[in-house]
Amino acid sequence: MDRLLAQQVAYYRAVAAEYHEHALDGAEDSARELHEALDAFAPRGDVLELACGPGAWTPKLLEHAGSVTAVDAAPEMLALARRRVGDDERVRFVEADLFAWRPDRLYDVVFFGFWLSHVPPERFEAFWRVVAEALRPRGRVFFADDGLRTDDELVEGETSSVIERRLNDGTAHRIVKVPLRPGELEADLRALGWDVAVKPTSGPFFWGAGSLTTPAG
Repeated sequence: MDRLLAQQVAYYRAVAAEYHEHALDGAEDSARELHEALDAFAPRGDVLELACGPGAWTPKLLEHAGSVTAVDAAPEMLALARRRVGDDERVRFVEADLFAWRPDRLYDVVFFGFWLSHVPPERFEAFWRVVAEALRPRGRVFFADDGLRTDDELVEGETSSVIERRLNDGTAHRIVKVPLRPGELEADLRALGWDVAVKPTSGPFFWGAGSLTTPAG
């Protein structure tokens, strides 16, 4: 598992230069619905963004947030995010492995976009413990994701959460991609003590929003 997760980081470091060339076609309406849902959620206060990648969501968060701490394991992605955000003093970037990192403060909101499906099932519960550790009492969480996997990616079969993705030069990397389904995900989170509604869009994406069932304090 550690080797797989290291390869996942290596993939995102390598794909940074061509990241936008791998965007999903025909999902504009679904993406717009995610933005509308996030606006309705209104991530105010201090926001923690996990796996910020190239900063695609960071400016959107800054439309509501007082501050954003954006964490990612790939320095190349963080460089893209910094360029996207500019010199906005409300943003703090942190380079860290999310499977080893722990928050150094508390936040009003934890956000992650298209990250949860890259968390191995074996690390799912531990990941959500970290999310809980990062939240202030009555803090909230919002995420967006999809469960899409192409036939070409399923090198270990449909039952495996491991897929293979290739760069433009043909270099292959194995990463985690869990085929998450909104209803099942909502039930799994409820079992861990979260009250999170997971809603599909009209296209391939879904979003989730909520909080701990019994917040501390």
